[in-house]
Amino acid sequence: MNKQLVIGIIIVSILIFTALFAKFISPYDPIQQDLTNRLQPPSLKHLFGTDELGRDVFSRMIFSTRVSLSVGIIAVSIATVIGTILGLISGYYGGKIDLIIMRLVDIMLCFPTFFLILMVISFMKPSIYNIMVVIGLTSWPGLARYVRGEVLSIKEREYVLSAKLAGLGTSRILFVHILPNVIVPVIVTFSLGIGSAILTESALSFLGLGVQPPNPSWGNILTSGKDYIHIAWWLSLFPGMAIFITVVGFNFLAEGLRILLNPKEQ
Repeated sequence: MNKQLVIGIIIVSILIFTALFAKFISPYDPIQQDLTNRLQPPSLKHLFGTDELGRDVFSRMIFSTRVSLSVGIIAVSIATVIGTILGLISGYYGGKIDLIIMRLVDIMLCFPTFFLILMVISFMKPSIYNIMVVIGLTSWPGLARYVRGEVLSIKEREYVLSAKLAGLGTSRILFVHILPNVIVPVIVTFSLGIGSAILTESALSFLGLGVQPPNPSWGNILTSGKDYIHIAWWLSLFPGMAIFITVVGFNFLAEGLRILLNPKEQ
């Protein structure tokens, strides 16, 4: 097993454990205010210090892990399902169907994904559920194009042609004979996409368009930190490190899976 995969698994496992057992790990209520202890530096009582309302930053960081993983996994799941299905259909049928789907992909790729998300989310009520849906609905074009390219080469292979001659239905050919042969890039893209979705959610929360206070997220902790960066450095350092480590962890996991699942890389 390669080092990148091991590091990725360790980081992701810690994140999942933290998200699942946040209530037991957190020493304080993440939204409980204590103005007598506002902007306290890191100490044994408050490991990551307190924010401008006296809330324990360590507890808020722990509960933010749950938010980030939820957004990442659900949003990327939506994008993966859409991108995979459209890629399969486009590559297999070709013709006008392929033309329409690929033109839609081209249109969406003309806009930077983050600014497209900003444009859509600005017309909606900021909430974690809207973020999941919007990120999912705007992040599938790259995967659809990649899956289409794989299907174009696979559909002409002998086992697919034999399945057609045997009279098997289109859905069975697509999901039983073709999909298993493109599943590796789908899995890798899924793992890589989670890190990107978490980064996007953090950026939206930082701009006030994501998870709304008093609910904690790494992004809105950073928002608080920017106003006190000269006197409360911990409000910027710890959530920034959490975002960095999380994205690196999922990137390592994706790269490790790519090498593991592709025999040519070994």
